[in-house]
Amino acid sequence: MLLELPILEGTRFRARFATDLRSAARITTLQINIGYVCNLACNHCHVESSPARTGPGENMDEPTARRVVDWALAQPGLRTVDFTGGSPEMNPNFRWMVEALFDHGLHLMDRCNPTIIGYTDRRSGDRYDWVPEFLADHHVEVVASMPCYLADNVNRQRGPGAYDASVEGLRRLNQAGYGTDPQLRLNLVYNPVGPHLPPPQETLAQEYRRELEARFGIVFNELWTIVNMPIKRWRHQLEREGQLEAYMTTLMEAYNPDTIEGLMCRHQISIDPEARLYDCDFNQALGLPTPRLGSRFLWEVTINDLANRRIATDDHCYGCTAGCGSSCGGEIV
Repeated sequence: MLLELPILEGTRFRARFATDLRSAARITTLQINIGYVCNLACNHCHVESSPARTGPGENMDEPTARRVVDWALAQPGLRTVDFTGGSPEMNPNFRWMVEALFDHGLHLMDRCNPTIIGYTDRRSGDRYDWVPEFLADHHVEVVASMPCYLADNVNRQRGPGAYDASVEGLRRLNQAGYGTDPQLRLNLVYNPVGPHLPPPQETLAQEYRRELEARFGIVFNELWTIVNMPIKRWRHQLEREGQLEAYMTTLMEAYNPDTIEGLMCRHQISIDPEARLYDCDFNQALGLPTPRLGSRFLWEVTINDLANRRIATDDHCYGCTAGCGSSCGGEIV
């Protein structure tokens, strides 16, 4: 069932939501959740990734990956393919998909957990030392999660040792040219540890630059601040701590109608590891399919079919419209 946002009568949001937010614009980005397996199990992860997520339908298989690539190569107007997960690099189809899409001239993004770069999978023996150079060779824009420049905050959110492993991963990306070569963009992602909105993005970026360069010599292009969505693990934690209602109130009271135009659901489409369609990765995590498209697969539609589509919503959408807004690219306004 499609739910309406629990908003107050008479608020400006109701009118704007019924028109602008409920329909998409022209689609230029395909976001592929290639799999939920990850070397970490972060307490804010909205798709509940972990090393154990290896079950049926949880990671994209090769036949599905080939149909997705064929679709992307055939769509006029598609400019960007954005890989997310889990840790996208842990899917065995990741490298050949990147190669095929790069050869076609598409802009590629990898939402990289930098701890993966020094990781060895104990079960398979797979190592991921190849990640920085491979991404650099294919000009993949790296979006690296780094929830704080302080060790305690990172380890509290991502697990013991995550900070040191993240620092080493970012160093390796710098060594491959990321953050210094104009063709190799390295963007870091901050998300709050507690139930509050992120601070101003540019102010925090200055702090990150100062601290990471002074301590480790790490450089990067941009810092993107992203609101923690009140779903899955984060929602369960809020419920356990009796903070869910207060957090939702914070998001609702911070609603900003100027964020509507830049919401990611209006300009991209998301698919799960089986290539089923969703308006965003958050809706995917909730099993909230794109209205009127039901549980259709990506190859059953064209990019033109996805423009002007109705967008599925629920109360988590307040996370994207609070304050300066939140998207896969950080602040919206």
